[in-house]
Amino acid sequence: MQQQQAARSLADLIIDSAFFQKANRVGLYLANDGEIDPSIILSVATELGKQCFLPVVDPKGTHSLYFASFNANTKLQANRYGILEPTWSDSKIQSVENIDVLFMPLVGFDQTGNRIGMGGGYYDRTLAFMKKIESPTLTLVGLAHSGQEVSQISSQSWDIPLHLIATEKEIICVRPR
Repeated sequence: MQQQQAARSLADLIIDSAFFQKANRVGLYLANDGEIDPSIILSVATELGKQCFLPVVDPKGTHSLYFASFNANTKLQANRYGILEPTWSDSKIQSVENIDVLFMPLVGFDQTGNRIGMGGGYYDRTLAFMKKIESPTLTLVGLAHSGQEVSQISSQSWDIPLHLIATEKEIICVRPR
């Protein structure tokens, strides 16, 4: 029940935000292992006619993510971690650089935009291009429960900081676009 309430509160904040309203191409994830659930955001984005994309773990084993288009008819399968993702098809893959807003799950975060993920480095590898050139359109938004905030996370050279962090209580602007 608390998880559902948190997901609804998060969705209300996101759906009313200017960055979500302006976005045409939205990357999300399917919640797993206690992550805050963005499925309401995904549903609303679809209803609004936004192009939605879900991460797919690279089947070649590079520890990177690709983003496959998603709609109500998309077939899902469990990946090697047991997380549902669209079935692999090159014709449905979108480069992350062409997504307007990418929502990412967090295990922990701090007020400066540092994040802790699940430890595989998938998002950092996928977004490594942003260390060299900042995408003119891609906004990185971490989604978490407010209780996942910590005072400070030591960042590593490969870490990609967030622009925004959204919880069930607030949206924190870390790096304005």
